[in-house]
Amino acid sequence: MSEAPSYVHGASVQPLLGDTVGSLIDRIAAAHPGRPALVVRAQGVRLSYREFHAEVERVAAGLLALGLVRGDRVGIWSPNRAEWVLLQFAAPKAGLVLVNINPAYRLHELEYSLNKVGCRALVLPRRFKTSHYLDILAELAPELAVSAPGQLHAARLPTLREVILLDDEAAPGMRGWRQLVALGDAAALARLHAAERELGFDDPVNIQFTSGTTGAPKGATLTHHNIVNNGWFIGEAMRLTEHDRLCIPVPFYHCFGMVLGNLACVTHGACMVIPGEGFDALATLETVAAEKCTGLHGVPTMFIAELEHPRFAEFDLSTLRTGIMAGSPCPIEVMRRVVGEMHLGEITIAYGMTETSPVSFQTVPDDPLERRVDSVGRIHPQLEVKLVDERGRIVPRGTPGELCTRGYSVMLGYWEDAERTREVIDEARWMHTGDLATLDADGYCRIVGRLKDMIIRGGENISPREVEEFLYTYPKVLDVQVFGVPDAKFGEQVCAWIRLRDGATASVAEIQDYCRHHLAYYKVPHYVRFVDAFPMTVTGKVQKYLMREAMVAELGL
Repeated sequence: MSEAPSYVHGASVQPLLGDTVGSLIDRIAAAHPGRPALVVRAQGVRLSYREFHAEVERVAAGLLALGLVRGDRVGIWSPNRAEWVLLQFAAPKAGLVLVNINPAYRLHELEYSLNKVGCRALVLPRRFKTSHYLDILAELAPELAVSAPGQLHAARLPTLREVILLDDEAAPGMRGWRQLVALGDAAALARLHAAERELGFDDPVNIQFTSGTTGAPKGATLTHHNIVNNGWFIGEAMRLTEHDRLCIPVPFYHCFGMVLGNLACVTHGACMVIPGEGFDALATLETVAAEKCTGLHGVPTMFIAELEHPRFAEFDLSTLRTGIMAGSPCPIEVMRRVVGEMHLGEITIAYGMTETSPVSFQTVPDDPLERRVDSVGRIHPQLEVKLVDERGRIVPRGTPGELCTRGYSVMLGYWEDAERTREVIDEARWMHTGDLATLDADGYCRIVGRLKDMIIRGGENISPREVEEFLYTYPKVLDVQVFGVPDAKFGEQVCAWIRLRDGATASVAEIQDYCRHHLAYYKVPHYVRFVDAFPMTVTGKVQKYLMREAMVAELGL
């Protein structure tokens, strides 16, 4: 093992962009006015960059006409829709802070998030699937029924004044989206352009709530500079141009959809193609084929769902070239099928976290397939990363350490939470991610676990990732998650939840015997459960803590 330190920096001849989100869309629309900007099939929306820019300006001017002022927070509680994308660019153009609210949130979570950041306005649809947004909001703010638009004074939501409904149907106390856009008249546009001159790229522009496994969500506060530049360098790694059409089935409220998707496109004049409000494998395949998409994003479970769809072979996916797979590790067999059967020869892997805008490592099309599976690539341009031990010392290459990131991408902090900000950003502005990683001699990074995810059985440290990767080699295993459960004798025992391939059957003993032949005894799963699905967030991140809780309850621990 080399004694070189685990430190890398993304030296680059490419300078950082000095754009605000508003000046970015001004510049790109001027450069590519006739190119397609946004396609939303479910809504029948097709906008060129000239049209998209004009609509963004009208929405931004309309927000200011409501009486919102620079720095006010505007919440968006909605699945993927055209209005989400318009608001993503309009709010920062007006100097407002967009607050991404998870569409899966229920009453308690909505109340917490709106009040935590003091939202002045909220944009929402009437309903989506089983989420009846308007009913939940009415329960929180019954005062809506007797309020005039813009005059809400709700006891449980004391800062909220404006509610904008993404429907043509009117509702008490609210404005419709079309009414908002209609407010963006010539006078309002003049006020918008005057207000824009006061903005700087270090202003806060976006609050994204991080989904921690413990405690209340934290509002990571990001700037124009954070997300514009991250989107730019993400697109560069994918080699995007104005001729690309990227299919984005991942949710916008999360940085995957908003930054790796929308901003990566807009920074390069590419087209954002939205297959639907939520992920649907068939709709995604139909969209890629019909719109001749050149790129496709997703978490591994999305790509698995597309590949396994009974109608997969019907669709011509030959226009595909690039995309991003992120969120969790990809089994090499899945990656081979994505490259071979979906034509995604230049697909990239990305790693990051909300607090770093989010990407800090990414593969590039030239990286061999194995590197796109066993690593998350190399450091992004203009960033630094070091891996440190528990005392804060940089570890040698090849030795696991906590990954720390520094540079333009690090958030301002958690909204009005200096204490929790200090827990993760040190005095030298290093963001401590809590992820355990290694760096090899060539600078490729491997994520080997979370500091708190490491299983410690009888004093032996076990990486869940290592056991997962091994179990993927068993032909019957489609997907697997490994985690630790409490044990009186050893402290923890290894548990594996396994999804089998269609038609396959297996026993616990069969899985354990397979492991015993290849793994150290202490890594062999003590508990094995066969399941149809894993508990997941909307963004496709597996929630191991819920699996752990289920096992604790089942075993009576």
